Amino acid sequence: MVLTEKEPDFDKGGGLIPAVVQDATTGEVLMVAYMNPASWRETLRTKKATFWSRSRGSLWVKGETSGHFQIVREIRLDCDADAVLIKVEQMGGAACHTGHRSCFYRRLTDEGWVVDGERYFDPEKVYG
Repeated sequence: MVLTEKEPDFDKGGGLIPAVVQDATTGEVLMVAYMNPASWRETLRTKKATFWSRSRGSLWVKGETSGHFQIVREIRLDCDADAVLIKVEQMGGAACHTGHRSCFYRRLTDEGWVVDGERYFDPEKVYG
């Protein structure tokens, strides 16, 4: 069955939708970002995960600075058509700008937050 939606409903979120990024092979959640219609279309066109950077106010191709691109393998739309799950092949081993594999590298314990994940690169060397 083919559905009629052509793209997510960006209006519900004021022009942005959350995008959960997951490793296509392992299922590990790598990061959460936001997409607008332009980043959505660029992602579809290039097959490289492209987002809307709220802090920069511009399009952002994941990996454009670090070389750690996310190659899109599958995209899923949620039931309300206002969030997407993007399954990717993570290039360079790390998705997080801190150098960790996943942006979710901190785990809450009874003692507080602990780092739970390997750092793949030194952000000072990559970003300056």
